[in-house]
Amino acid sequence: MIVWTTIDSPLGELLLIGEATGGRISLTSLSMPGQEKAPAPQPQWRHDSEAFAEITGQLAAYFDGKLTTFDIAFTPGGTQFQRRVWEALETIPYGTTTTYGALAEQLGVSREEVRALGAAVGANPLLLVRPCHRVIGADGTMRGYAGGVEHKVRLLTHEGALQPTLI
Repeated sequence: MIVWTTIDSPLGELLLIGEATGGRISLTSLSMPGQEKAPAPQPQWRHDSEAFAEITGQLAAYFDGKLTTFDIAFTPGGTQFQRRVWEALETIPYGTTTTYGALAEQLGVSREEVRALGAAVGANPLLLVRPCHRVIGADGTMRGYAGGVEHKVRLLTHEGALQPTLI
């Protein structure tokens, strides 16, 4: 059974979707306001805030600066190539960034496949939990983020990978 809930966060309302089996939730999607291609709850899905209690607790601890690594069950999804890229995202430590080129090198992805790598990063259905926000351009620019570049900057600033800017 597919279940969903929303939670408030410093980034706005987050939508969590998961598969409920045997009293456990396997997260399938975590999206944020304005996210490209974000799923929307369907009538046949069940709204169940309580089912996500452990996950929402971890997200709250992350936003409070008390948690740097998530321990959340999730459904892998994606193609074999996407799963390889997503697994590599999970190795990027909190408070750091890497580049698309460095990620490609780590995975042994040829220069011709770098666009596919970027597309796989962009197709990550588990924003925050699988830290695609930690991948930046080689020149330090904040390149594409499904949740919006402004959210990417806020997350990296929260994690200490970017210094806050004074306006």
